[in-house]
Amino acid sequence: MIRIILFLLTNLSVVCMFGIILFITGIKAHSIKSLMILAGIVGFSGSITSLLLSKWAAIRSTNAKIINYPRNNLEKWIMQSVKFQSQQLGIQIPTVAIYPANTVNAFATGYSKNNALVGLSTSLLRNMNKRNIQAVIAHELSHIVNGDMVTLTLIQGVINTFVFFISSMIAKLVIHILIGHKRFDFLKSYHVLIHYTISMTLQTIFGMLASVIVLTFSRYREFKADADAAKRIGWHNMINLLENFRHLTEPKAKNNMTAYCIRGTTQSFMNLFDSHPPLKDRIEALLKQSYK
Repeated sequence: MIRIILFLLTNLSVVCMFGIILFITGIKAHSIKSLMILAGIVGFSGSITSLLLSKWAAIRSTNAKIINYPRNNLEKWIMQSVKFQSQQLGIQIPTVAIYPANTVNAFATGYSKNNALVGLSTSLLRNMNKRNIQAVIAHELSHIVNGDMVTLTLIQGVINTFVFFISSMIAKLVIHILIGHKRFDFLKSYHVLIHYTISMTLQTIFGMLASVIVLTFSRYREFKADADAAKRIGWHNMINLLENFRHLTEPKAKNNMTAYCIRGTTQSFMNLFDSHPPLKDRIEALLKQSYK
């Protein structure tokens, strides 16, 4: 979840920054074709920049400490496990970091499979045994070797392009209607600022809604990463990991209280904004070997 949230936030920040630059410099698109080209430049610049900054952003935001030299037996074992599995996959050993957190979690990010980062939370290392940690590493390395972050970047770039284009077109239409009406003559002097305000507001709203597409892709790739990891470390080991995750993270409230829990088990509209599918579904997919 961490890598997806950071990616989306960084992407939104970069796109907003480009919008501010366009406003300050006064760069405009005078035709639909030129607007589409400008939208593509801004859209893909945002997603690509997010990808290139993904390792830096993840380390800074989680206060992660990179394991350059193992300080204890556990860190030494982790590095050996990552090295062994990376060699199995034929990729360069990713940077490994441990970050302080009370949640049992891990993530993988980076702009290529040979320049990646794997982060493990301190809570995960406290609550999971070595077999589970190996399964976590296998899962995160699957994301890396499958190039999930690169694919995510391309999807986000296309989404950014359409969001920027549609927002700009609607802003142009609103300005045209306002300025064409005599009652709003006083707004003519502020039409650039109004256009920018409307466009940026719509970009934020449409961007949040369009993130459902990115998150849907993320949920699908979780199933694939589980299956790929299971092929290497054993299906039963991967299932055992997810069962332990479920035990540690899902609410233990009674059925009549589930609706009030942060991570309830019922299906709802808000599930569309989850970066990971329910653990129950992931376990069932492994039992059926659906993504084999």
